[in-house]
Amino acid sequence: MRTILITGSGGTGRTTLAAATALKAAGEGTRTLLLSADRTDTLGAALGTRTGAEPVEAAPGLTTWRPDATERFREDLTAFQERATTALDLLGAARLDAEELTPLPGAEELALLRALRDAATSDTYGLLVVDLPPTPQALALLALPEELRRYLRRLLPAERQAARALRPVLGRLAGVPMPAEWLYETAARWDVDLAAVTSVVEDRATTVRVVAEPGPAGTDAARTAVTGLAVRGLRVETLLANRVLPTATQDTWLGALAAQQHKALDEWRETYAVHEVPHLGRDPRGTDDLGALPVPGVNETPPPVEWPVLDHLAEDGVLVWHIPLPGAIREELDLIRRGDELVVTVGQFRRIVPLPSALRRCAVDGAALRDGELRIRFAPDPDLWPRTR
Repeated sequence: MRTILITGSGGTGRTTLAAATALKAAGEGTRTLLLSADRTDTLGAALGTRTGAEPVEAAPGLTTWRPDATERFREDLTAFQERATTALDLLGAARLDAEELTPLPGAEELALLRALRDAATSDTYGLLVVDLPPTPQALALLALPEELRRYLRRLLPAERQAARALRPVLGRLAGVPMPAEWLYETAARWDVDLAAVTSVVEDRATTVRVVAEPGPAGTDAARTAVTGLAVRGLRVETLLANRVLPTATQDTWLGALAAQQHKALDEWRETYAVHEVPHLGRDPRGTDDLGALPVPGVNETPPPVEWPVLDHLAEDGVLVWHIPLPGAIREELDLIRRGDELVVTVGQFRRIVPLPSALRRCAVDGAALRDGELRIRFAPDPDLWPRTR
C-alpha cells in the first residue's frame, strides 16, 4: 500500500489538499483511507461531513478516520496501574479512575502513530493519505518512533533479558530490587510497535507532499520543511503551491500580490518539483469544491531517494557517505562522531544515525556540503581493518 504524508505550515490549507488528494484517488478507483490528527473537525468541514474516532465512509471509496486519543490514553494508563499495583501500594499512591483521566501532551501524537501503524497493515485500502499536523509538530511526530526506540535500547538493553532466571539471585547479591519481568515485556512490545511505525514511514512507497503559499514566508517555510524532512530521511515528492492567484487581472492590488506569488514560484521550480493549486475565490467546502482542486494524481509511485548512500571504495582508499540535505546551509551544519553513531545537526533539526559496520572501522577524514548533499569521507583505520599479506 502506498502512503502519502501531507504537511505544511498552519493555515496553508494542508487539510483541504489532503482531503482533495484522497477524494481524487477514491474517484480513480483506489480504495483510500484519509487519516487526520486534527483535534477539531477541520477535515469534516472540508468534506462537508462529520469524521470521528471510528472510520467513517465519507464518499464512495473514501474512508476518513480521526482517532480519539482520550479513550486509548485511559486504557493505557489503567493497564499500567494494574501492572504496577505492588509498587503503587508500597508508595501509598491513590489510583486514578478512568473517568477522571484526560490525555497528557503527546497522547494525540501517539494515537496518530498507532492509527498509522494499524492502517498501513490493513489489506482493506490501496492508499493511505495522512493529514499531518503543521510542519514543526509533524517533524517531531515523525522523529518520535526512532527516538523512543533508541531510548528503550539504552535504558533496557535487550541483552539483559538473557539473565531473567538470575535476576532474583542478582537482586539479593546486589541488595537492590531488579527490574520486573513485565517491564522488559512492556519494553519489548513497545519496541515492536514503534518498529512497525518506523517501517511505514521509511517504506519505499511512502512519500511526502508539503503545502505552502507562494511568497517570502512560504519560501522560508518550504525550505525548513524540506530540510527537516531530509534529516529524517524523508523525500518531498511535491511542493504543493496552494491558493495561486491568476495573473490576468485589472486590480492593481491583486496584480501585485499575484506577481509576488509567481516570482516565488519561479524560484521554487529551480529547486523543487512544484504543483500549482489555483485559488477558487472561496474556501473549498464539500466534495464538489474539493473535486475542482487540481491536485496531483497518486497512481504512480515515484522512486525514493535512499538516505544515506555509501560509495564504493574510492581510488584514494576513502569511503564516502552521501546524505541528501536539500536546503541545508553550511553555517547551520554540525557533525559529531559519537562512538558508532553520527550526530547530524542542521539548524534546529538533529538526528543520531548508527554508522554502517564498514564505517565503524574508519575515522572521519572530512566533510563537504555541495548541491544539497552532505558528503562525509571516512578513511579506514589500519588498526581495525584486516591486513593483507
